[in-house]
Amino acid sequence: MKKTIALLLLTFFFCGARSQSGGTESPAAPGEPNFGVHFSPAHTSFVIWSPDASAVKLRLYAAGEGGEPLQTVDLQKGEEGIWRADVLSNVENDYYTVEACIDGKWLLECPDPYAKAVGVNGHRGMIVDLQKTNPEGWASDRRPSQTNFTDIIIYEAHVRDLSISPSSGITHKGKFLGLAETGTHNPAGASTGLDHIKELGVTHIHLMPSFDFNSIDEKYPDAKYNWGYDPVNYNVPEGSYATDAYDGRVRIKELKKLIQTLHANGLRVILDVVYNHTSDIAHSNFTQLAPGYFYRHKADGSYSDATGCGNETASEQPLMRQFMVASVAGWANDYHVDGFRFDLMGVHDLQTMQAISDTLHKIDPTIFIYGEGWAAGASPLPESQRAVKKNVGRLNGVAAFSDDIRDGLRGGINDVRENGFASGRPGTAESIKFGIVASTQHDDIDYQKVCDSKAPWATEPYQVISYVSCHDDNCLFDRLRISNPNASEQQLIQLDKFASAVVLTAQGVPFILAGDELLRTKKGVANSFNSPDSINELDWTRKTTYAGVYDYYRGLIALRRHHPAFRMPTTEMIQKHLKFLNTNGDDLLVAYQLTDHANGDICKNILIILNASRETKNFDLPKGLWSKVVDDQQVNEAGISKAIKGQVQLGASSINVFFER
Repeated sequence: MKKTIALLLLTFFFCGARSQSGGTESPAAPGEPNFGVHFSPAHTSFVIWSPDASAVKLRLYAAGEGGEPLQTVDLQKGEEGIWRADVLSNVENDYYTVEACIDGKWLLECPDPYAKAVGVNGHRGMIVDLQKTNPEGWASDRRPSQTNFTDIIIYEAHVRDLSISPSSGITHKGKFLGLAETGTHNPAGASTGLDHIKELGVTHIHLMPSFDFNSIDEKYPDAKYNWGYDPVNYNVPEGSYATDAYDGRVRIKELKKLIQTLHANGLRVILDVVYNHTSDIAHSNFTQLAPGYFYRHKADGSYSDATGCGNETASEQPLMRQFMVASVAGWANDYHVDGFRFDLMGVHDLQTMQAISDTLHKIDPTIFIYGEGWAAGASPLPESQRAVKKNVGRLNGVAAFSDDIRDGLRGGINDVRENGFASGRPGTAESIKFGIVASTQHDDIDYQKVCDSKAPWATEPYQVISYVSCHDDNCLFDRLRISNPNASEQQLIQLDKFASAVVLTAQGVPFILAGDELLRTKKGVANSFNSPDSINELDWTRKTTYAGVYDYYRGLIALRRHHPAFRMPTTEMIQKHLKFLNTNGDDLLVAYQLTDHANGDICKNILIILNASRETKNFDLPKGLWSKVVDDQQVNEAGISKAIKGQVQLGASSINVFFER
């Protein structure tokens, strides 16, 4: 019965007023339904769905916590489980809760799931005019230009990590406004924060969870650390990142200010979204209004847990699908967000992910969508219906992380001491080649020798996120140290540069963890989701200590941005212009050419040679005169050495890039 009701609602509510529109009832943007709060000074309506409730109450408060209700209003039940209340007075900036009576029991007071503003710790919603939260100049805010998805270079960062260290020189430590600061430096005068990221040359900043999450008490934001993968209010910025968590307008305005500042500095913004589970079941807003509906269940009726977090949401349920679509559309419209990273995307069904892609790309076709193409456990929804990595080719406009190139480069995730190609492990070259062609179909790949996938899974190269390090594991330098316990620091630096160079020259979309360019360390802690700042913070003094490493990363990023051959937008183009060379059975050597002005590149041919051996090797160059622009020490597009032909020596654990102009 509930599924039938939801299907009717999905059709009925897909057009309507945008919630909290500031007083004007305008047509909904794609994917934004009519549920939630609709404010105007003279008339505010509250629309929720609670199909099994016998009564629902709305309570208005003066503050986000404490105090008695200013008034209590009974919502009126309409068709299909829809409840509505209309308040014919100006309630702007009041706080509110709704409470449902189900099976004779009053459940918990909570904001409605569509709430876009809340008080401290998210226990009460707030009635705001969103237009009044716009920073000055917001109407003229524009997304930086972007041609192809393969032009993207992603930098994954945690808001607090970037600024909390004393070495950051940032005033608003741990806050949205901290990342918006410019002119900041470490004690040695090197740029930090936003200036550093801009200088590095990436195109997109991926912000780890910045919605309202559960694990931090917003009254005492410095008392505890967390990554934030425990959602409470999906459509509201996190209060611990604001300068005032009590006034729901402040967090909204400060996140908008951050995004506006990043755009003005040529950077796009990706939000990390976590729709696959809630912080818990008993206290979630979903449960208070429609118990059980928004979650998947096992055959015995118990809650399933493909997320490893105690529950998994049911994206295939029509109103959960509608909620997800409306939520991302709200972030894209209200906050000008440029992309979304889906946590455990493999939990979500394919139809929902395609609906999200279709909706967002109607808003702006350049919005980028990607996620983890796996789950953390078994799900009652068949894998064939979920957005796991091998099904990504069935989606349009959605990408997934490549664990193939990750595991091939550094070793598998289950054994931290396992090595990969970057550390000279034999038998890994085919995984690297698979990563180089962005997991697409290519005649030169022996798919049976790839470490994870045994067949191409991407239809086009933009569907592949190439990476070797992210927040959810040891950072790269730590992983290399653990898996190479006898290596010197200089050797580890060489391995780090080599692994990152493979990612930054491969086809697809490269992704780096914030601080890897500084040889970031979390002191060997991998799952540092609740470790203190001393583990997670970026130590900006390392930018000076390891200036050569930073310059190397920066040079590789510039090389990629200057040469479109490294970012071909189609599989057909890769098949035509990327050719692997014979390495005479040496599986620690990978060599390939980007030929015939690939993707309009100024260079006629580009030759890339990867020597994963711990020893130097000789290599016979193809015919022609070549200019070396990258080796194990530097990146110099003008030429480290020129007019080279014949045989060259390759440094140990090195990438070597040559141009034929």
